[in-house]
Amino acid sequence: MNRRDCLLTLAALPIAAAATLSPRGARAGVPSTPRTRWLVSASEGLDALCFLGPLSGDPFYARYYSDELAQIVPKLGADIIGTLQQLKASAGSRNVMLGPFLSVVFSAGSTATLAQVRKALDEAEQLLFPGFRASAYWNEKSWAWMIDSRPALQRVLAALAAADFPALRQKVIGDRAERRIAALRQRLAGIDVIAEQERLLGRRLEPAITIELLHFSKPHGIKVIGQRFLTHLDYADEVVIRNAAHEMLHPPFDVESPPIRAALSVLERDPLLARIVTEHNPSFGYTTLEGLFNEDTAEALDQLVSERLGVAKPAGERWRKHDDGMHVLAAGLYGLLKAEGYDKTGGVIQDWLGRAAKDGRLAPASLHAAAASVLKLPKERLWTPPAQGVQTKSPPQ
Repeated sequence: MNRRDCLLTLAALPIAAAATLSPRGARAGVPSTPRTRWLVSASEGLDALCFLGPLSGDPFYARYYSDELAQIVPKLGADIIGTLQQLKASAGSRNVMLGPFLSVVFSAGSTATLAQVRKALDEAEQLLFPGFRASAYWNEKSWAWMIDSRPALQRVLAALAAADFPALRQKVIGDRAERRIAALRQRLAGIDVIAEQERLLGRRLEPAITIELLHFSKPHGIKVIGQRFLTHLDYADEVVIRNAAHEMLHPPFDVESPPIRAALSVLERDPLLARIVTEHNPSFGYTTLEGLFNEDTAEALDQLVSERLGVAKPAGERWRKHDDGMHVLAAGLYGLLKAEGYDKTGGVIQDWLGRAAKDGRLAPASLHAAAASVLKLPKERLWTPPAQGVQTKSPPQ
């Protein structure tokens, strides 16, 4: 939430202040009782924001919700759909994914109902700005875009309310949310994602993870403000655990730190990565090298976490299929980490990346060889651009 399929296109994210763990302390400090505290709920308001993608008519989203769209689009009218399409185009021109971006911003306020989301939009300066400004996702230009777009967003959300979106949502999900919340809470008891992530990041995290179960979030998993992420209520337990293993890792490093600047300097000279950033389907996000590096570092680490928890997909299979196979960097980083035994020792990932940049492990010869080994592909076939116009978003990890 995704992969950081989430915000994806905001500026690279700073790491919030946290106590740093030494590699030995991270390993020895794993408690005998789980550190992770799971909170599971559902959100009508966030479902409404995620529904904006399908409502825009974008086939990337609409293919999942043909029945729901057939019920509500006639009630909205061509004018509202046109306004929404303009909003989506405007957001896209700024490398912002409309539904995921709004989900992040509005997570600074109350999101249980559509009415709360509408109130938060009306009073954004008071109800959303403080939390968004203080978060790792703060971006001044993106905030300014939302304020400029507020009149159009207000019209769209008012039309959703008038078309009784809450009733449509309730009709579609029935009692599935309540049953899924109860079952997931039982399944997650004792699954200690936080302890594993701390061991690999080399810094402390808060123990609570909040999962918001949505209906209109496909195909994304979306990390929002705090240790909170959005996922579909029908996704399997293992998918939700893998989402949690991934989403809490964002951001995995401080992009302004010297080790990460050194790593980026090496990666910027890699022609294969430059091609992937340029040639991949932009619907997936990751339209800058910094964004791809952030995402793929998290993916490499979450694979290690999922393996330790017994819910992982085979690494090669995962990255050959996921997002048209664009996450070659994740496969390479994972291969290098496994070769060093980082999955067993843990460490401070930011420092590890700096050392890997300095000693040549992030250079193309080393990185591509590691990726080829994991993906079981020849080095010259690590990346094949998708056919133009084809959108093949893989399901959640």
